[in-house]
Amino acid sequence: MNTSTNTNTAHLQARAKALRLPGLLAHWDSLAATPAQLAWVARLLGSEEQLRGQRSLERRMRAAHLEAFKPLADFDWSWPTHCDRETVQDLMGLAFMADATNVMLVGTNGLGKTMLACNLAHQALVQGHTVLFTSATDMLGELTALDSDSALRRRLKHYGAPDLLVIDEVGYLSYSNRFADLLFELISRRYQNKSTIITTNRAFKEWHEVFPNAACVVSLIDRLVHRCEIVMLEGDSYRLKEAMARAEQKSASRVGRKGKKS
Repeated sequence: MNTSTNTNTAHLQARAKALRLPGLLAHWDSLAATPAQLAWVARLLGSEEQLRGQRSLERRMRAAHLEAFKPLADFDWSWPTHCDRETVQDLMGLAFMADATNVMLVGTNGLGKTMLACNLAHQALVQGHTVLFTSATDMLGELTALDSDSALRRRLKHYGAPDLLVIDEVGYLSYSNRFADLLFELISRRYQNKSTIITTNRAFKEWHEVFPNAACVVSLIDRLVHRCEIVMLEGDSYRLKEAMARAEQKSASRVGRKGKKS
């Protein structure tokens, strides 16, 4: 065997080990002795890797609980009066996850914060990461409802485990000190270890209104922004724009029908 063949054999054996195929490895000398057999083994491994990759993606997609969303290609970049498109497209490369950088998407309702967060989450899933999407209200409501310390620890571990956690709609409601303490505990668990994406309609200076009288708010913000990409979105609601456009179309359609009848 020449050097190139040896290298290819070692590479194929490493892939077989990664796939945990001990039967193939045990009979390697008889199943991969010739170039033709090596080519067959390569096709076999490729098919197994593709199938397992697809199944893994499907499992992680189910576990992520992503809501339906428009792809980034459909995002109307001209609608927000301010949105750093270059930063968003750079984030889609997921380099921020390599050093556990957080992402904050800040803006008023209907500008596409959740859509952008979902696109980032989906890209992470495609690249093999684990992801969990939740609203702030659902997550914190669940955590505060737990009636034992052991159950609380398990759920905090659940939310702390994914490579990427997306917490949607922080700031749409006001929360008690207990909610603030739990969010602080979760962010502290993920701090400098794993990335978190948060969408919010409130600037940080207004978070004391989201968590009134909570002593941990300053420390919570400090951990979130220590390593953080902040994307500000400004403008009017895109959902309102779409609703007005639909209303105009219906109105024009009704006028057209009346004209035909007359």
